[in-house]
Amino acid sequence: MSAILPLRLSGAEARRRGKRLVGPVDLTLNSPGATVVIGPNGAGKTTLLRLMHGTERLAGGEISWARPLAEVRHEIAFVFQTPVVLRRSVLDNIAYPLRLRGQSRKNARAEALDWAGRVGLGGMPDRQATVLSGGERQKLALARALITRPEVLFLDEPTAALDGRSTREIETILTEASIAGTRLILSTHDMGQARRLATEVVFLLHGRVHETAAALAFFDAPGTPEAAAFLRGDIIE
Repeated sequence: MSAILPLRLSGAEARRRGKRLVGPVDLTLNSPGATVVIGPNGAGKTTLLRLMHGTERLAGGEISWARPLAEVRHEIAFVFQTPVVLRRSVLDNIAYPLRLRGQSRKNARAEALDWAGRVGLGGMPDRQATVLSGGERQKLALARALITRPEVLFLDEPTAALDGRSTREIETILTEASIAGTRLILSTHDMGQARRLATEVVFLLHGRVHETAAALAFFDAPGTPEAAAFLRGDIIE
C-alpha cells in the first residue's frame, strides 16, 4: 500500500464564530521522524493539529494527502491531551479499534494484551480504565492508537501535567513508534521534550507558521527574533 504522505496545507484556515484561530497556513510535511509544533499559549497549536487530522473543520484553503481521504482515515490516529477512556477494562479499551475494524474479540484482546505489556500496563488488563491515573490513561491512549499501526500519529501535549517518570516512559514509547515507522506530529510546551523528540520544528505564532526548520538548526540558531525570544523564555505577544 502506498504512503499517505506528504501532507500539504495550502492557505488552510480554521475559524469559530467568525474569528480566525489558525491560518492561513502553508505547510508540507513529508520527511520521516517527528514534527513538533511549538509556540506561546493561544498560538493555535491544538487547532492546527486538529485541522491536519480532520477533527477541526477547514474554513478556507486546502489540505491534501497523497491518497484519498477515505483511505487516509484508516492510517492516522490522534491522542488528545486529556485521553478519552471507555467504561471498560484496560484490555477492552486497547482492543476497541481492532474490534471496530472487524477483528474477532479473541484476536483483538490477544493483540491488546501484547500492547498493554509494551506500554507498561501488562499487570492491569482487567482494571477499569476509569480508575487509572493520568499517566496510565495516557499510556492506554497511546496503546489504543498504536495498536492499529498508524502511518501518522497526532498527539496534543502528550505529557502535559505528568510527572518526570511518566513523561520519560511515554517519550520512550513514542521514540520506539517513530523508529518502527510511525510519523509523529505533536505539540508540546516542554522545550526539553521538543529537543529530545523533534526532527523538525514548526513554530506557531498568532495562528500562523512563523518558522519551520530542522530541529538541530532551529534550536541552535532560530531564524527569527520571535523564535529566539520564545526559546529564551521571553513573553511573546
